[in-house]
Amino acid sequence: MLKDYSGPLFIITAAFLWAFDGLIRQHLYSLPPITIIFFEHLIGLIILSPFILKYVLETKLEKREWWLVILVAILSGLFGTLWFTTALGKVQYITISVVFLLQKLQPIFAITTAGIFLKEQMDKRYIKWAIIAIVSAYFVTFKDGYVNWATGSGTVVAALYALGAAFAWGSSTTFSKMLLGKVDFKVSTFYRFLITLIVALPVLSLFGKTNNVLAIPNASQFGFLTLIALSTGMVALLIYYRGLAKTSVHISTILELTFPFIAIILDMIVNKTMLSLSQWVAAFVLVFSIYKIAKLRELVEI
Repeated sequence: MLKDYSGPLFIITAAFLWAFDGLIRQHLYSLPPITIIFFEHLIGLIILSPFILKYVLETKLEKREWWLVILVAILSGLFGTLWFTTALGKVQYITISVVFLLQKLQPIFAITTAGIFLKEQMDKRYIKWAIIAIVSAYFVTFKDGYVNWATGSGTVVAALYALGAAFAWGSSTTFSKMLLGKVDFKVSTFYRFLITLIVALPVLSLFGKTNNVLAIPNASQFGFLTLIALSTGMVALLIYYRGLAKTSVHISTILELTFPFIAIILDMIVNKTMLSLSQWVAAFVLVFSIYKIAKLRELVEI
């Protein structure tokens, strides 16, 4: 009987799409982070609704599921994205060093919360390959293991925002898994976007009053926001939720480490940044450790 590896494949595909996010989002840096969050969720929801509204109307959420949707929307949709985007702004959006640090910390929060709320068991083989994956991902991102802290006075603040984003995204992985155990991934994606939009609206309004101006994207920026929705935003989340529904949190969060690996490759192609020998070695170790973790899925009751 063939093993079903579609869950890990969906997660890796979503992580691959997320690696392109920085390249697209760099065209929106003149907009406040909350404005980007609001409009990317609005556009994503408008595009998504006609395709899944039938499933949404047929699905009734229990009180517990509503709380999970709200929690995921606030943690992942609002705070995670807001803190991540703000962190990029604090270092003038030259990434790779400080902000990508969150990808190395995120599994810690995800695995911890999965152990607490989902009672997921991890054998020694997983722990071994998880540690190898996290360490190798660190060396893939940071050339020769050196973190450049000389990127300006905003770097320390950016690191704190990145840490906050790591907590928000890591813990929301567990809560999303709890939600997906009861609600279809398409419906979960819809409510995740809807609730985030509702929560972001008063924050956006408050920002406009405080700064005496409500930032509205221009035609070009709307184009990039639409591109985000059709790639790294709504579409990537749909794919990710499809995979997470069939994969344990402690495996999913390590598979997501393909993101920094792909991001390094994109940086090399687009910005002509060459990898060091240590990065190449770490990249191969990361890919192999991800493969071994994906194989462990067959031993875990999904």
